[in-house]
Order: sequence, then structure tokens, then C-alpha cells
Amino acid sequence: MNPLSRLRDLQADDLPVHGGRTLAYVYDGGDAEVDRIGREAVAAYAGSNALDPTAFPSLLTMENELVGFACTLLDAPPGAVGTVTSGGTESVLLAVQGARDSRPSVTSPSMVIPSTAHAAFHKAAHYFGVRAVVVPVGPDFRADASATADAIDETTVLVVASAPSYAHGVVDPVAAIAAAASAAGVRCHVDACIGGWVLPYAARLGRRVTPWTFAVEGVTSISVDTHKYAYAPKGTSLLLHRSSALRRPQFFASAAWPGYTMLNQTMQSTRSGGPIAGTWAVVTAIGDAGYLRLAGEVFEAVDRIVAVVSSEPALRVVVPPDSTLVTLTTDSSCDPFTLTDELVSRGWYVQPQLAFDGQPASIHLSVSAATLQHVDDFTSALRSSVEAAQAAGPVAVDEGVVAFIESLDPATLTDDDFDGLLAASGLVGAAADGSLELPTRMASVNAMLDVASPPMREALLIAFLDRLSRPQISRG
Repeated sequence: MNPLSRLRDLQADDLPVHGGRTLAYVYDGGDAEVDRIGREAVAAYAGSNALDPTAFPSLLTMENELVGFACTLLDAPPGAVGTVTSGGTESVLLAVQGARDSRPSVTSPSMVIPSTAHAAFHKAAHYFGVRAVVVPVGPDFRADASATADAIDETTVLVVASAPSYAHGVVDPVAAIAAAASAAGVRCHVDACIGGWVLPYAARLGRRVTPWTFAVEGVTSISVDTHKYAYAPKGTSLLLHRSSALRRPQFFASAAWPGYTMLNQTMQSTRSGGPIAGTWAVVTAIGDAGYLRLAGEVFEAVDRIVAVVSSEPALRVVVPPDSTLVTLTTDSSCDPFTLTDELVSRGWYVQPQLAFDGQPASIHLSVSAATLQHVDDFTSALRSSVEAAQAAGPVAVDEGVVAFIESLDPATLTDDDFDGLLAASGLVGAAADGSLELPTRMASVNAMLDVASPPMREALLIAFLDRLSRPQISRG
């Protein structure tokens, strides 16, 4: 079989990455020529390796130019530095690791994060042994700066704020949080993976933006994803530090073996030059003026979507968005999970968010510039989806099943228990050939996950991923 033909066949079942109708996971600027430039650059550098900048100096040049562009966007002072990473999670991991290693005398390090901080910070806590001290957010879903200040103690190596938070799309009070961190002599990281490449343009367009960049005293590092609103190919992000001294603990070197002296600035050693070159090519092609135009388009789309949601009696925007993320929920006439299924069936991929910390389930939209030309279609799809969801009625989980799930301890469940739960939940079924078959509608699955505790959700989804990630072995 022709492998490229096989690739096209496989990709037919994937979500579309262009067209502005996939409102999670991908970000589309809507320019086919820029996309072509990015793909060609990725292909041209697919075999290059950023491990050694002296071997591939062109990649070093591109990285430094990308960081320079970001420094201008983020009000970085002279002496600021940055690194290209593989994505927002790696940028967050490095920010936490660098903060930990900058304070070797702290034997039980901790970081103070809002409850809305990205899950990557919990991943970093798990990987690096940095305890996450979680503080609440206010009714506006922004971090509580006073609670953050109170949570800082002698073990704190990092304080975190979001610009914006992923789940709700609002910017934390960075100035107050950074001031508290600075007063305690602690680093402050701003997770701007979502907003870092678009909020500066929002400010230039005259939109109200809470201060969050290096212009805020006390901000020591910022993460910003270029594969989001820089509209670059997956996967690149930038981690910027106010000074090279702050970045230094991030570096790793080892001469403790007979081979070459390993020297890394990220968690990776070998780094494909493809994503770096693709990002550099796209950023160069779009340029500052292009990003200002794209920001205008995405914010027009956001404003129109918010207006449409607000006009629907069964829907409400959870919180007015500060950036490009819109979160909505439903009244009792329908539910977010059924509404999600209806939107997906009409060609709009949106992301359901389960209930958490007393807040009901919701629907998340990551809006792209390419969405603007399709807002009228989205409006029609949303209205007909609401009608269909209301006709179906809210999805419900049997009370006995709820009680059973609540009685379970995920730490004691066996593989057989998980197989039974996965089948009962509808997450997986058996196809005629014995392979796993995924559900086409997810409302009942999400409703069951919604009544489970966060630890049970984690355990079930890990079991689900384990069942999906099994090899197809041909024994000819």
C-alpha cells in the first residue's frame, strides 16, 4: 500500500485542523499560503537536530529571532532570554524545575497555584516533587491574590498566575500576585501559553487587558505557545525569563559518561528542527501587522459568539472572556454534554468540561481567527443544537449507579474492575473484529464521569488510555 494514501485514509477520521470549526486542540489563522509555508519549512528541517547549536547554527538563529519577537511582545527588559520548547506543558515543567533547582536549600519545595491553573502544574508537581499549594479563585474565576500571599511560606519556590486560565478564559490579578511573590523573594511565573501571543495585540486594539507581562514588577518568567495564536505548526512554545541568571538552573549538563558532554536547555536532548523552522517561517510570514489583523478577527469572532450565547435563554456565558476562550453552560432545560454532541454532529467540535469545585459542567470554545467567517453558521448550529438538546432532555445517571461510583476507591480497583467500568460507562465497546470501538456520542459517558470524583475520573481515563494504546501486531 502507498503509505501516503494510507495516511490520507487514516486522517479521514480526524478532526479538521483548518476551517475554524474545531474549537479545541488546534488554532487556525485561516491563511492557506501561510500554512503551506509552515509545512514546507517543517519538511525542510525534519532531519535537523537542535541538540547542538554549533552543528545547526541556522536553528539557533531562528530560535533567537523567535525569542526576540516575543520579548518585544511581552515588554521584556534588556537582558531577557528565552528558549523554544515542544509545547506549553514543557514550558511549565521547565519553569517549575528551574524554580526548584534555584533553591537547593529548600528540602521540601512548594509552589502556590490557583485552583484554575493548568493541569501541567500538577504534572510538574508529580514529576519534580514540588508540592502544589492550591488557593481558591473568586466568583469571577480569577485567582485570589490575598489568599495567594497568605499561602507563601519558607518552602515556596514559585508562585503562578494565568493569562488567561484555560477553563474560563480570564486573566488573574498578576500585579498583586507578582508583588506578593517579590516581597517574599520568590519567583513568579505567568502561564500565558494561551494568551501570550494575542493579548498584547488585544491591548493595541484598545481592549481592556489586565497587566500581566514583564512590565509588571515581580514577574520572573512567562510561557507562551507559538503553536496556538502565533498559528504555527505543532508543537512549539517559548519560555522567557527576565534574566539569564533566572534561566540558568533550567540548563542541564553531564560529562559523567564517556560520550559527548550532554548539554541541554530543554527537557529534550534531540530536538527536531522541523517545528522550530516551521514556527519561524510562519511568524516571519505573518509579521507584527499580520498578527494585529488576526487578533482583530479573532476578537470580533469572540464578541459575536458571546452575543449569540447571551441571546439564547437556555445558555449563559460563565464569565465574560478576557481573551479568546469562551465558556458557556446551560439551564435545566438541557445539559452541556448533550449540547456538545449536537454541536459535534453539526460539524462544530467543542470541548465539554466536567463539574469541578462546586461549579457545574460547561462547554469550552477556543476561538481562532478563521472562525470569524463561520460565525453565522455557528449561530445556526448552536440554536438548532439547543432545540435538539431540549427535546432530548438532560442526560441523567441512575441514582444507584451514582451511589455505586461514589462507593468505589480507585486505588483498590483491579484491571478487571476497570474493564467492567469502562464497558458500563460506554467509553469502550467491542467491535465485530474484537477491537475497541469508541462511542459516537459522549453525553452519557460524560454524565457518568461528571458524577465521579476527580481521582476516579483520573483512574478511569488512565485505564481507558491504556486500553486504547495497545499495539496492532501482525503475525503473518
